Amino acid sequence: QVHLVESGGGLVQPGESLTLSCAASGTFFRITDMRWYRQTPGHKRELVASINKEGNTNYIDGVRGRFTIFRGNDRNTVYLQMNNLKPEDTAVYICNAVTSLTFYNQEDFWGQGIRVTVSS
Repeated sequence: QVHLVESGGGLVQPGESLTLSCAASGTFFRITDMRWYRQTPGHKRELVASINKEGNTNYIDGVRGRFTIFRGNDRNTVYLQMNNLKPEDTAVYICNAVTSLTFYNQEDFWGQGIRVTVSS
């Protein structure tokens, strides 16, 4: 019912920037929270940044001040502006949307993931 498509990843050098996009499509009432996770081989998925329907944001300590999460005007697209990228930011980034399929019920949906590689 909800399809999330990420874009904007790639290979950059340390100190450069990337902006990830995640567009939600399908049939739903509304998306309440949108989140970016990241995962590296052998490590558990970690929450990088989140934004709720009121626009409140949270960041993992390692990216605070460098990353900015924001939603598009249509409320169904989330972006992650990543500045001053570091090699340790290298990961597959996965978009997550907490979606109300009806007025009362909500469900998590996940994107396929997009790779970000930071290397010189």
